[in-house]
Amino acid sequence: MWWDFDGRRRPCHRRGPVPPSVRLVLLLSLLLPWTALSGPASAAKRSSRRADTDAVIQTVVQGGAVPAAVSRLRFLREEAYAAREIASTLRTVHEERLRRNLTAVLAGLGTRAAEPTLAGLASDEDSAVRMYAAQGLAKLNSRHTQVLVPLLEDKSSGVRREAARALGASRNPKMGALLVKTARKEPEVEVRAALLAAAGEAGDAKQASALKEFLASDSESTRFAAARGLCRLGSPEGFAFAGKLLGSDDRFVRRQGLELYEGVSAKKASPALKPLLEDKDRALAASAARILHEGGDASMLEWLVLASWNAKSDEKLAYERELETLQLRDDRRKAILRKAGVAQ
Repeated sequence: MWWDFDGRRRPCHRRGPVPPSVRLVLLLSLLLPWTALSGPASAAKRSSRRADTDAVIQTVVQGGAVPAAVSRLRFLREEAYAAREIASTLRTVHEERLRRNLTAVLAGLGTRAAEPTLAGLASDEDSAVRMYAAQGLAKLNSRHTQVLVPLLEDKSSGVRREAARALGASRNPKMGALLVKTARKEPEVEVRAALLAAAGEAGDAKQASALKEFLASDSESTRFAAARGLCRLGSPEGFAFAGKLLGSDDRFVRRQGLELYEGVSAKKASPALKPLLEDKDRALAASAARILHEGGDASMLEWLVLASWNAKSDEKLAYERELETLQLRDDRRKAILRKAGVAQ
């Protein structure tokens, strides 16, 4: 028995369970003040980033440098918003140089939000705009091949070159035969090389025999491009060509051999590239790790981070150059180092 506050004696008992609906109300009453605070804070940060994005775009409109603008916009992580704003700005800017710069920035963002605008700009009257548009579509591995195919006949060699690269990056096997056919009649050596490499990247294995013919060309760049195309198709002839270069005593020739593995899957490239991780040329080793990572071997990112962490000052630059190419973020680097137990 116990005494209630009104002086009456009542039997001692426990309170019954709190109904779920009541618990939910209590929980929401505690959480709502925090969400109310975090919501505006998050919105304020985004508003601030977008204001900065607008300012960067204006610097380009006023003649600012393209590389610095692209770097800043990617840092702000508002690429999609920037793409929309640049598309809107392009409709009001008519000065040739500024339109070229804005298109170059748009191409460098690497956001799918830019794809429709870039596809439209591929038929622009200005050749530089067409070239930058093709570059941007290549960066996105765009499947908009219908706007790129006509550019293979463009009067500008730069446009033809970038269109070839974009068609290869589309990974559309149907483009392979067209690229080889166009390479046979292309007068410019640099454009022909882009066409042959792209033919391999497009992924049509039936083009391997045609690419082998170019290995006997009098042009070194043509032979090299054909070998690159063959390597991307996983052809033994391409890997044999690359192997001869990797076996050279000349460091620059060896790096040419390594370059042939760009875009090759890690599964196919590992037999040749994994041994290079122990090479005394640490720049070659770092590049091999980066190519393997881009080819699908996720462990190579950790290898690069830890190799950089343990490297002497004169070797660290080789690893950091490849990590910069991979655009490694600080939080990811810290996570890798924590996992390895070498950093807090």
